Amino acid sequence: MTEPTRIAAPGPTRITAPDGVAPAAQYSHVVMGTGRLVAISGQLALDEDGKPVGEGDPAAQARQVFENLRRCLAAAGAAFDDVVKLTYFVTDMAHMPAIRAARAEHIPDDRLPAASAVQVAALVRPEFLMEIEAFAVIPA
Repeated sequence: MTEPTRIAAPGPTRITAPDGVAPAAQYSHVVMGTGRLVAISGQLALDEDGKPVGEGDPAAQARQVFENLRRCLAAAGAAFDDVVKLTYFVTDMAHMPAIRAARAEHIPDDRLPAASAVQVAALVRPEFLMEIEAFAVIPA
C-alpha cells in the first residue's frame, strides 16, 4: 500500500490521491480538519442590496458568489483556507470554467477543498446560473 498524496499547507490536511483512487483534478478527494464546523448556505449572485448581479454572465455571477462566500466565512471567523468542501449547483456544466476562475482568485491550487458539481434543471430564480455552498473547519 502506498502513502496517499498529501498537500501540506496551513489549515486542514488535503489528500488528493488516496491509495487505489484516481488522482483528483480541480479538487481534493479528502480534506480533514479538527475544530468547529462552519456551514455556509448556498450563495447566489446577489449584491448586498439583494439585487441580481451578472444576469446571463457566468463569470460575473461566479465572482459575486465567491465574494458572498468570502463575506459569510469572515462573519464566522473563517477564510477560504479553512474551507473543506464546496458544492456547486449549476444550470449548465459549461459554467464550470467561470467558477474555477473565480475560485482561483480565492483558493490556490495547493489548497483545493473536496468538491461536488451538480447540474440542476433550475435554481430559485431563473436569472441565477449557479449556487455554491461551503463547509469550513476552524480551530475550536
